[in-house]
Amino acid sequence: MKKVRVPVILALLIMVFLGGTTLYAKLTYGYVTPGPDTWYRKDVEGFQYAASLVGVEVVVLNSDYDTEKEIANINTLVNMGVDGMCIFSFNPNGAFIAARECAAAGVPLVVTDNVGQVLTSPDEIVACIDFDWKGMGVNVAEYIANNYPGEKIAIIMGLFEHIPVQMFRESFEPKVAELGKNEIVAVRDGKYTPTVAVDQAQDLIESGYDFTILFVFNEEMGAAVVRMLKGRDLLNNPIKVITTNGAPYGIELIKEGGIQYSISTSPGWEGLVSFLALHSYVKGQITDKRQQILLPNTPITPETIDDKTKVVPWDVDPVWIELTKTYFPQYNDLEVY
Repeated sequence: MKKVRVPVILALLIMVFLGGTTLYAKLTYGYVTPGPDTWYRKDVEGFQYAASLVGVEVVVLNSDYDTEKEIANINTLVNMGVDGMCIFSFNPNGAFIAARECAAAGVPLVVTDNVGQVLTSPDEIVACIDFDWKGMGVNVAEYIANNYPGEKIAIIMGLFEHIPVQMFRESFEPKVAELGKNEIVAVRDGKYTPTVAVDQAQDLIESGYDFTILFVFNEEMGAAVVRMLKGRDLLNNPIKVITTNGAPYGIELIKEGGIQYSISTSPGWEGLVSFLALHSYVKGQITDKRQQILLPNTPITPETIDDKTKVVPWDVDPVWIELTKTYFPQYNDLEVY
């Protein structure tokens, strides 16, 4: 039998005694976001958009990349008696702490941007939501091999300790070696910071590394590197930039030829799917726990660049619902659409 937490009971009693017109409290979900980065903000917006469609309140707490603040935010939401929680943690431990605290309080938890690491926790969660980073690594390696055989590759990743970075490298680097058409000459940490990525790219050039393909892990860093290469008359002469994300500014650079190839990964759509995973469990439609839900990777090419079902918008867009119906039909009866 499902436990009803004390704060929910009190809320119901208060409404009855105050002469409320409904016997049911409005659902409230908590969302712990790691910081103000554009990706994180868009993830929150997707979650809030889905919540608005069914009248669910969302309390968002920002951790500002501070581990102690993240733990405090988790505990604050638990103590508020939220009906469910979503966490996007900037470090692997945050998800495990959230799993422990939520399990103890009986709060359903969904972890965004986590490819199953927290599923190893003894504390059950509802689901992990993320993109297929390993599949993405294979895709990019195959694209380079097929389109630029014989050319050497330099890499600027995000934070080396970030799990998606590790998973991409675990598939990309072995796949490049397996295909045998390219060689990786250097791997640098761009720390998800455009200025750092530019410094790393400049150092690679000035240190004499021999490469003509520069893979940059996201388009925010990639756009800054493109500007630097253009200023040095090296863009596509000979250095070609490949990246991931499908951000609006990245799309424009692909159209202009500044970026040769990218992978569409919409944080807004990820936020919407995270909400649906949580809400379907809270409403009792789906009772499974420890779900791993991976959003598809779609290549951005000249043929797909104007197709929203392939290059998924970062900003709120009805196409998210169309895509969700196609890729995640388990949510079609949830009365959200």
